[in-house]
Amino acid sequence: MQRRQTGFTLLEVMLVITLMALFVSFVVVNMGGQDKAEELKKQAQRFQVIFDMASDMAILNQRQLGLRINEEKQSFAFMYLDQEQRWQLLTEDNLFKESELPDPFTFELQLDGLPWDTQDSLFDDEIFDEELSIRDEGVEIGDEEEKQLPPPQILIYSSGEVTPFSLIFKYEPDFGDDPVTYYRINGIDETPLILEGPLENL
Repeated sequence: MQRRQTGFTLLEVMLVITLMALFVSFVVVNMGGQDKAEELKKQAQRFQVIFDMASDMAILNQRQLGLRINEEKQSFAFMYLDQEQRWQLLTEDNLFKESELPDPFTFELQLDGLPWDTQDSLFDDEIFDEELSIRDEGVEIGDEEEKQLPPPQILIYSSGEVTPFSLIFKYEPDFGDDPVTYYRINGIDETPLILEGPLENL
């Protein structure tokens, strides 16, 4: 009686290896998407913590601070209002220096059409106008070297109030199967900021 042959043929082994490779690539792609979404969340949380710390510093030191969002560079920088009513970059602490959002993430600042009340409570002392800039009386036109920095879009008041804003952190991959992910940070009159997400659409 002939014994039945056991084991796998070369074709069967190659088929199993191919299926395993496809499975591993599928898992890696999906894990990559989760990692990007988680990294985006960490970037949003980092901003949230730094902003709240800046607000605490404004209250403790009784200083008027601001936040300048540069969407072209995808960066943000904290500023302070000096004794001459001019905006200066806050460089005394590395935590508040200009910080760029790493690729492939982007953010978008929204100041208009926010779903909550946007009273002009921060303009009562007439330091700022409604365009979030120094009033004309406080601006001196001089040499190009003395050209003032653009004013911040977001004000952080020494009373703990902030001008209302919404900052959307985005992960929008151009290719692959990674899901589009958004996180939204809302500043509603005062800190702490509110983090929403992950959001699949805006």
